[in-house]
Amino acid sequence: MTNGVYKNSVVVKRARRGYLVDAAGRSLPSVSTILNATKPPEAREALAKWRDRLGAEEAGRIATAASRRGSQTHAHIRRYLAGEHPTCPDAVRPYWESLEPIVAEIQNVRLLEAPVFHYDLGYAGKVDCVASYRGVPCVLDWKTGDRPKGSIERLYDGPLQLAAYCGAVNHYCEAEKIHIREAMLVVAIPHQPAEVFWFEPEAIAQYWGQWQRRVGEYYRRMGSK
Repeated sequence: MTNGVYKNSVVVKRARRGYLVDAAGRSLPSVSTILNATKPPEAREALAKWRDRLGAEEAGRIATAASRRGSQTHAHIRRYLAGEHPTCPDAVRPYWESLEPIVAEIQNVRLLEAPVFHYDLGYAGKVDCVASYRGVPCVLDWKTGDRPKGSIERLYDGPLQLAAYCGAVNHYCEAEKIHIREAMLVVAIPHQPAEVFWFEPEAIAQYWGQWQRRVGEYYRRMGSK
């Protein structure tokens, strides 16, 4: 289980879609907004082919179902790590059973689905969790899937997202002396143990460089901050 939750929510003002606004009213684009706006042409083409192959209606149905199960699973994990004793919804149970052994080894939770802002680079994000896993402080990100990813390449922009969160957490929470150098992405899969991808500091540093370039590209396309 967990202890010492530092923040599980931060009150921010309502923002337009794709942006987060801090308590002072400054609006910054989200990590997802920047990644989507700077997606490489080959990734856009692959997504378009997938939609064409399935048809718009079926592709939309699959995307909506995946989004719903992801939101429900995240909500259950958040409540559990916050020290509640939530009843697991039937739709979430296969995913929860997949990742429960991982969650059981999480301690010293500092952030839970909390907005974080990187003012120097000009972006924001909502980090799933900052805690210690097997004694190592890290950023954690939860995913759900119908089958294992099998490789880091099939995580697509997931590693960049993790590096972005690490950077934003370290920047935004500097006064609290939170400094994260490692990250873990966990994919919950029904009727199978969760798939775990662990990123050492060297890997995070490499993805951080790629992320900075994507942020720069985003602002070049948008004009200026």
